[in-house]
Order: sequence, then structure tokens, then C-alpha cells
Amino acid sequence: MNLKPYLDIFMAMARTGILGYGGGPSVIPLFRHEAVLRYKWISDEEFGEILAFANALPGPIATKMAAQLGYRQKGTIGACLAVIAHIFPTTIGIVGLLGLLYTLKESVIVAGMIAAVRPVIAVLLGIMAYEFCSKTWKGLGKVIGLLSGIIAFLLLTVVNVHPAISIMLFLAYGTIHIRLSNWMRQKRNRKKENMNQDREGIS
Repeated sequence: MNLKPYLDIFMAMARTGILGYGGGPSVIPLFRHEAVLRYKWISDEEFGEILAFANALPGPIATKMAAQLGYRQKGTIGACLAVIAHIFPTTIGIVGLLGLLYTLKESVIVAGMIAAVRPVIAVLLGIMAYEFCSKTWKGLGKVIGLLSGIIAFLLLTVVNVHPAISIMLFLAYGTIHIRLSNWMRQKRNRKKENMNQDREGIS
């Protein structure tokens, strides 16, 4: 039995658990680094799909991402191993350092550490958002991609629609858009083929 894939899953998810300082948003770029860049388990497009579905489901984003990535590699065992590996470091840390955390929670040093790491998280999320936008422009076009971004921003900030509902709405739109685009492409191709056949018939 080859244990290396299981070891890779454990190490990758353990790193996301150890380095994912700051909660759910901060760990997403780490998941992408491990799954897309380091181990090349999935493509950026597949990662975006997993992220969208994970956001549409209830519960912490990190454990859902870990479970899905582990499942794609080694099924149910991979999913369980990924979740355990992801939560194990922080579980041990919080149990072992609980007293110390309560002592230092008002510390100026700890507050400074948290404040210092936030710009790094913001930059990581910004880079990932830029890459997703670039892929969106290629798939939907710049105009529709920009309009989708504006609509999503208004839904989330002005209308205060729940993120899960917004994601499901755009998933539904994406399905319709792809089908409509394929239908129009096929229609254009058939039209070109008919024109070519007519020209050949005339000649």
C-alpha cells in the first residue's frame, strides 16, 4: 500500500492548520497554495468551484475545504484524514495554551501581532481575487465579469443578501450562461457550415 498520498494529504492540511492564522479567510490562499501550486491536485478553476460550493454550505469554510480536497484524492479516508490533520495542530495548541491565552489576551504584544498579520492576509486575498477576476474575464468576458462583480458587491453590501444565497444565484446564472454560450456557438458553427456548403454547391 502506497502511503505517500496519505502523507501528502496529512502534511498539506496540517500546514494549513498551523499557518492559517486569522480564521477562515486567511486559510483559503493556503489551501490554494497546497492543492494547486505545491501538489497540483487540482487546477485553479476546480479550486474556484470547490470554494464556491464550500461557501454555499453551512459551517466553517476551512474544514469543508479540507474535507473536499482530501475526498478528491483518497475518498472518504482522505476526507477524514484531511479534516483531522487540519484541526489537530490548533486543537492541541488551544488545549495546551488555554491558560496562557487567557493571560495574554489583553497583551499589547499579542494585539500588535494580530494587527501586523492582517495586511498579509489582505494581500493574499487580494492576489487570489485578482487571479479569479482574470479567469472570470476569460470565461465570461470583461463586461459581464465586471457587471457580475458590481452586482455581487451590491447584493452583499447594500441589499445584505446572505453570501450563500448570492453564490447560489451566480452558480445558477453561470450554468445558464454556459449553456446559452454553447448553444449560440453551435448555431454559429452550423450557419458557417451551411454557408460553406452553399459556396461549394455554387462552385
